[in-house]
Amino acid sequence: QYSFKEVFGTLVVQKEVFDVVAKPLVEDLIRGKNGLLFTYGVTGSGKTHTMTGSPGDGGLLPRCLDMIFNSIGPFQAKRFVFKLDDKNGVDVQCEVDALLERQRRDALPVPKTPSGKRHIDPEFADMINVQDHCKVEEVDEDNVYSVFVSYIEIYNNYVYDLLEEAPFEPIKPKWNNCNTPVRNGDFIPPQSKMLREDQNHNMYVTGCTEVEVKSTEEAFEVFWRGQKKRRIANTQLNSESSRSHSVFIIKLAQAPLDADGDNVLQEKEQITLSQLSLVDLAGSERTNRTKAEGNRLREAGNINQSLMTLRTCIEVLRENQLYGTNKMVPYRDSKLTHLFKNYFDGEGKVRMIVCVNPKAEDYEESLQVMRFAEVTQEVEVARPVDRPLCGLTPGRRFRNQAFREELARKLEMRGGPLGGETEEQSVAEMLLQNFPPLPSCELLDIDDDQTLPKLIEALEQRHKTRQMLSEEFAKNVLAFKTMLQEFDSSVLSKEHYIQGKLSEKEKTIAGQRTELERLEKKIKTLEYKIEILEKTATIYEEDKRNLQQELESKSQKLQQQASDKRRLEARLQGMVAETTMKWEKECERRVAAKQLEMQNKLWVKDEKLKQLKAIVTEPRAEKPERPSRERDREKPPQRSVSPPPVPSAPPVRLRHRRSRSAGERWVDHKPPSNVPTETVMQPHVPHAITVAAASEKALAKCDKYMLTHQELASDGEIETKLIKGDVFKTRGGGQAVQFTDIETLKQESPTGRKRRSSSSHPDPPGDAADSEWTDVETRCSVAVEMRAGSVLGPGYQHHAQPK
Repeated sequence: QYSFKEVFGTLVVQKEVFDVVAKPLVEDLIRGKNGLLFTYGVTGSGKTHTMTGSPGDGGLLPRCLDMIFNSIGPFQAKRFVFKLDDKNGVDVQCEVDALLERQRRDALPVPKTPSGKRHIDPEFADMINVQDHCKVEEVDEDNVYSVFVSYIEIYNNYVYDLLEEAPFEPIKPKWNNCNTPVRNGDFIPPQSKMLREDQNHNMYVTGCTEVEVKSTEEAFEVFWRGQKKRRIANTQLNSESSRSHSVFIIKLAQAPLDADGDNVLQEKEQITLSQLSLVDLAGSERTNRTKAEGNRLREAGNINQSLMTLRTCIEVLRENQLYGTNKMVPYRDSKLTHLFKNYFDGEGKVRMIVCVNPKAEDYEESLQVMRFAEVTQEVEVARPVDRPLCGLTPGRRFRNQAFREELARKLEMRGGPLGGETEEQSVAEMLLQNFPPLPSCELLDIDDDQTLPKLIEALEQRHKTRQMLSEEFAKNVLAFKTMLQEFDSSVLSKEHYIQGKLSEKEKTIAGQRTELERLEKKIKTLEYKIEILEKTATIYEEDKRNLQQELESKSQKLQQQASDKRRLEARLQGMVAETTMKWEKECERRVAAKQLEMQNKLWVKDEKLKQLKAIVTEPRAEKPERPSRERDREKPPQRSVSPPPVPSAPPVRLRHRRSRSAGERWVDHKPPSNVPTETVMQPHVPHAITVAAASEKALAKCDKYMLTHQELASDGEIETKLIKGDVFKTRGGGQAVQFTDIETLKQESPTGRKRRSSSSHPDPPGDAADSEWTDVETRCSVAVEMRAGSVLGPGYQHHAQPK
């Protein structure tokens, strides 16, 4: 089970999906915020259908366009008022510059941008015929808006412009039977685009075609033109499988009107550029199911690699968020994640639609998709702060329109200019005011002879004044003509000078442009090298991690083996100590038993000898008494539990055995493993140099050499050998030893172990009983006990007791 924000059934309509997922992104776009919408899933799960739609039921993309133009329709700026630059920025132009730009574009021989009044292509007319008329309610009416669209695809980890005009067909190139392109002189491979970072640290595609559109039909026609160039192919799982990630980018530029509400405010800082990216990801697929070969296999590998990089970036972001770490997110491993790096860093809202195919064959892959999509919900990024207001009075657009309408209505009602207004006086009226005033011209009397002469005099004065003004005016005109000629000559000279300067500047600009092109080519080459080095570094890092893991595993194995060895050594040492102690006790027990047995035998023989002596020395006819037994009764013998082997032997003083060459200087070589023996005879060499290992320094000072060697004999006793030799000097200045004699020192038990003899060699009857009891004691560990006062005599009554 997996949990998501919303789960749509199989019979859901496109409008419901749009209202839940895409409508909030469009509202944020018009409010100046960025948005990103993914469709993600396995191949053939309906991602392209969700994004584009079908005839009669448009998908998310046409519905987004329709909502944008329904909201900003009456507030759109004229073409080229907003002008995008090549650095992901936007400039604003005045109405005159925009008009000149439109005239210049109309004069170019290139095909014009399609307008909304043109006939709509019937191929996609049903997709954009949306009857919902959805729009954003709160739109800033004091702003003007312009919409720019661009369409790119990411194919084999390269970025291509689908709106670029090129004389080739990139969708269906001709291939031969060997899966290699046919050599065609007209076939020009598309040029990949580079990703750059602008001054605000936002990623953009350099040299990408961005078209200004004014209606839904015009925008979708641009999209459809690029959609025909998108790479698709037939696979075992999908007849029209997308082989690339497509990105349709909608940019909305908006700027406030000036204080009068007539023109756009000519301040670049007040321009807001927001962006909505609609991404149709290629589906993840397994090559063992699609049976891909050649180019299809390479495309599938790149698709899966880019999706894996997207997954890795999401997981690193989640890990940094959960554990407070600061791991580097590997955006640069794929063009897809590198392009949308800003969205994951918090520069907008990100939505993902997971498309799931209910087919049983896609069960495992669908589980992987849903597991990753569920993890992405736990990632939270910081949101940018809204832009500050411009500070102008709101509602100025409609107040200006209302003022103009009221002014036109008043003029129409009065039929002319307003009465309160004072018109400017003409130049002629000003001249008439300088003339002398005319006298009264009214004749009331026929005899009046003063009015006409006064009038004639005033008119003559006015005529003179007029002539004077005419002469002065002619002089002024002549002077003005002279000034105009001088001005024209100076203007001509300045024009020639300016033309020369302009030609020089144009040459400089041409040189700088050539230098810029060279530098751009160099930049592309260096960026390509950087990508190769980054890939190489990634491979080396992976190898380093693998080697470190292998080294750690081997170190752990070695440590485990060392600990096992130490444990085994300790166990063996314990076993050896236990066995040694056991055998020492066993040897002591056997020695004690042997001593007791020998004492008992010796005592029995003594008793027999005493009885035999009594029989021989007392020849009587009656049955003799046993005087030895009677004496024993009177004076019982003192017996010890373990009498010494030789009770009457005097103490022996240890003496040293002298070497036959005692007068010479010897090297006595005794190894560290030599075991000291407690024998009476010990090797003793006076004036000898005792060493644990033979050395040239010791050999140089002596004439004789003796090595003490010990080994275990066949009867279990330690045998010591003294290997003797003579020391000679060699030609090279060294020392050599020639062995001449071996002396052997060995210990033996005085009575060997007796065993029962075979039938072919019978023993005497007295010894047979001794041998039998000795053999039984040795083999069966039976102790022999003698009881005093026995009728049968000593040594003939035995009580066996277990060990």
